[in-house]
Amino acid sequence: MNSEYSSLRKQMQEYFDSGATLSVSVRCANLRKLKSVLKKWESRLNEAIYADLNKSVFENYETELGIVQAEITHTLRHIRKWAKPVHVSTPLAHFPSSSYILKQPKGVVLVMSPWNYPIQLSLVPLACALAAGCCVLLKPSRYSENTSRTLKEMFDQEFDHRLVSVVEGGHQANEDLLQLKWDHIFFTGSPTVGKIVMQAAAKQLTPVTLELGGKSPCIIDGTVSMKTAATRLAWGKFLNAGQTCVAPDYLLIDERFKQEFIKEFRKASDRLYPEGINDRNLGKIINRKHFDRLCGLLENQTVAYGGQRDEKSLKIAPTLLTDVSPDSPIMQEEIFGPVLPVLTYRTFDEVITFIRSREKPLALYIFSKDSEHIRQVQSKLTYGGGCVNDTIVHLSNPSMPFGGVGASGMGSYHAKQGFDTFTHEKSTLKKALWLDLPVRYPPYDNRLMGLLKLLLK
Repeated sequence: MNSEYSSLRKQMQEYFDSGATLSVSVRCANLRKLKSVLKKWESRLNEAIYADLNKSVFENYETELGIVQAEITHTLRHIRKWAKPVHVSTPLAHFPSSSYILKQPKGVVLVMSPWNYPIQLSLVPLACALAAGCCVLLKPSRYSENTSRTLKEMFDQEFDHRLVSVVEGGHQANEDLLQLKWDHIFFTGSPTVGKIVMQAAAKQLTPVTLELGGKSPCIIDGTVSMKTAATRLAWGKFLNAGQTCVAPDYLLIDERFKQEFIKEFRKASDRLYPEGINDRNLGKIINRKHFDRLCGLLENQTVAYGGQRDEKSLKIAPTLLTDVSPDSPIMQEEIFGPVLPVLTYRTFDEVITFIRSREKPLALYIFSKDSEHIRQVQSKLTYGGGCVNDTIVHLSNPSMPFGGVGASGMGSYHAKQGFDTFTHEKSTLKKALWLDLPVRYPPYDNRLMGLLKLLLK
């Protein structure tokens, strides 16, 4: 076990035990400070994320910094209400008494974030934990090394290390941190690593939130404007070079509209990225390992649009695949790149059956004006969340929770659910002393059974 991490964990525990984080006013001050610090460090963070992912300043604010700022703003508006004790009714059997639920921070928590949105997926859960009154150890990904280093420098300079600390490193750092006892672990990443995190947490009986991924489907039934559907789908798919956990992973389209869609998708992609693989707004694949993996998935596929690759820049052009077999390798794992496979269907029942036959996805998107199709998708299929007639944007609404289900994750955050994730609800019954009914005490009197049943019915 790493003694440095153990010592840091101990310091954070002592700080938490001192009560320094309990006051709602202090929590609000910490959140306002985080907002201010993000503005101060914005240019540094822009430079870091451009180096890691070739992400433009606009896209960085749209998908990273702006979402964090909006989440903090929403939390500040509601935190005092969320943190208040909740008074609930008390059964007559316990008269005279009152009952209430206290909101208590869980303590010192570990947040493990991924490389694809290294700012947003680090700082939104961190902000939720600070709002709940916790101390946070943040472990960002080693793959997004420039952003991870900048986040560490930022928190080292701006925050008390006992409140927020950032630890860099790779597999060994993760392993060492998971050996420690935490009050909650919040992990965002792949299902494979999620299982490792959950196994480690189980040894300590530590509660976990797992934000994972999967193959998120998109459905187009032909009742909508194909131009609009193609544009919104292309935007959601190629954002961050497709390296988005809720990116549309494959398309199911009514076979009668396939050719029209391909035509409009090509036009939409040309509008969004007119320079193709050389477009300045197209992100790059995070590293050579993932670039090679994506190239392997493209082998033996029919490319209807794009497909160009540049090993030097680690870029892959926006790509559309047709005649894709459901059994092909590209349909067996989350793509996590700017590649969209197209599958067709004849009846809508085929869509429901196909999606049901696979793991529950993190997101699902349907483009339709048909209320019955929308109803079937929402009532018959289980998935984390999604959109009707759009992609991705449900994640950016700070009033809604976000999380997976089944293999795509457990637990949720954003909005009040983020506060609740790092909060323990402590149920309390306060009994008056001026009356003590003898019914509950032995020796039991069976003649009072009728009264007992009346009180506890």
